[in-house]
Amino acid sequence: MTFIFISTSHLEKSIWFKDDEDFTVGMNYIAIAAYLANVRVIAFILMSNHIHVLVECPMDSAIEFINKYKKLYSFYYRRKYGVKELLRKNSADFQEVGLEPESLERVIAYILMNCVAARICLHPSGYKWGSCNSFFNSNKHKGTPIGRLRSQERRKKLRSWKYVPKNWIICDDGYILPDSYICLDFVEALYGTPSRMTYFLNASSKAKRAKDSSGPSFKDQNINAVMIDICQSLFQKYSPDLLDIREQRELLHQLHRRFGADLSQLSRVTGIPYPEAARMLDEF
Repeated sequence: MTFIFISTSHLEKSIWFKDDEDFTVGMNYIAIAAYLANVRVIAFILMSNHIHVLVECPMDSAIEFINKYKKLYSFYYRRKYGVKELLRKNSADFQEVGLEPESLERVIAYILMNCVAARICLHPSGYKWGSCNSFFNSNKHKGTPIGRLRSQERRKKLRSWKYVPKNWIICDDGYILPDSYICLDFVEALYGTPSRMTYFLNASSKAKRAKDSSGPSFKDQNINAVMIDICQSLFQKYSPDLLDIREQRELLHQLHRRFGADLSQLSRVTGIPYPEAARMLDEF
């Protein structure tokens, strides 16, 4: 068995997923790309400006998987936002995970704890844009088998014509449940008990970062939604890209004051380069 830990580089001046629709599409493309590339997904998480995935497959299949994922999502993003080649220069790092004792447990915990490190939630099971909520969950997730959907309805929900197994379940939120395709039994057998999994989650470097951090506690997509409202209400413009320097300065000030967002998050959400954002805030 070969396990590959895939991490995409962090976008510094943009975000992959701006709202729940984007995250939903991103969730579906994990399943679709995995099926097309014939990889077994062990664990994954979608963050606003990057993703982490652990797969079991040869290295060339892991590369094929992430390339298919980026191609699918870039096409969707271009149609929705008119942005070309969003992920063309967004590189991915591939690390083979050894089979030493506890190595897989630590990598999975690292992946799942990203949302906690970002102070989005207190426990990764409360974050739905990943696989954590599937593990050791006695409450069976409900949804509709994809085979029951008509072809047009399936295409509309999945944003793809690509075939996926008919027994996979799509939930009421519109994405394929990770339970349908991740290696659920393997992960639960790997940890053995929920308490042992909790131990590794709490021991993760991401848990330490969350404990020591005083950084952002609001999701990028929430700040993005308010940012659009500010642009419209204060400047009668529909995008931060249309603002002049004075208006950009006021926008940064408003977001920093309302959310306590740090410069990295402000730059990521607004698209204003970090040095420029820092200079604009210093002028207040």
